Amino acid sequence: MRNYLSVGSVLLGVACGSAANPVPQPKAPDPAPAEAEEAKKADPPPEAEAPAAAEAPAKIPKECVMKDGVCTVGKDFAKRVCQSTYVNVALAMFAKGTPWQRGYLTRKTQAWNAEGGASVAGFVEFDEEVLVLFARMPPKGGMMVSGMGGFQTLRFDGSCVTLQSEEVTFKRPPAPKYPRIEWRWLEDGMRDTLRKDSKVDAAYLAQRKECKGVTTGEVSKKCVTADQKLVDAIVEHVVSGGDVPAPTKLP
Repeated sequence: MRNYLSVGSVLLGVACGSAANPVPQPKAPDPAPAEAEEAKKADPPPEAEAPAAAEAPAKIPKECVMKDGVCTVGKDFAKRVCQSTYVNVALAMFAKGTPWQRGYLTRKTQAWNAEGGASVAGFVEFDEEVLVLFARMPPKGGMMVSGMGGFQTLRFDGSCVTLQSEEVTFKRPPAPKYPRIEWRWLEDGMRDTLRKDSKVDAAYLAQRKECKGVTTGEVSKKCVTADQKLVDAIVEHVVSGGDVPAPTKLP
């Protein structure tokens, strides 16, 4: 019994002594310069990783991709914008002073999107104005089939439509036509900016009064007229050089 207590006392004393007077541990040597550099590459600090992890913000192109003398936005952006309907992007791209090639329908044509993205059912009207996104050329030496060649274009309502070469002219008609624009699809910032134009604001208030929030289905003739006047006011504002804010939602 005494021996057990003695050993226990010794162990307790060693433990207490270790806590009171810790034995200094040897310091690890600094890594060699080459090793330190490798460590930095293998394990970069969080602030160095952040820029690489963040995606670059999407932007509407500002420079032309020239093809046979036609100023286009290029296929990369065009294929993204044609996957859905981007009316706010369309208004910004149709704004006066933008460089994109305008085209005009030579005939009434069924609206369809050969790129496989979203499309608005119905027709593209004779003399309707569109933006040329890129030229769709058939493969060299290949047989021409329906849907190949022509142009991929953007309409004023933000939808894309594929047109054959003979369906488009670059000669502006006296009074170009434009499709209907859904006011409810516009971003808040776009609406606020448009309503600063007294003509747009007056047309908006008249449309809201006559249509009471409903523009499809059973609507009055006054509603139809008021709705068209609102579209006309928006188009006039955009193509005549009125302020058009950059959209926040981009493809």
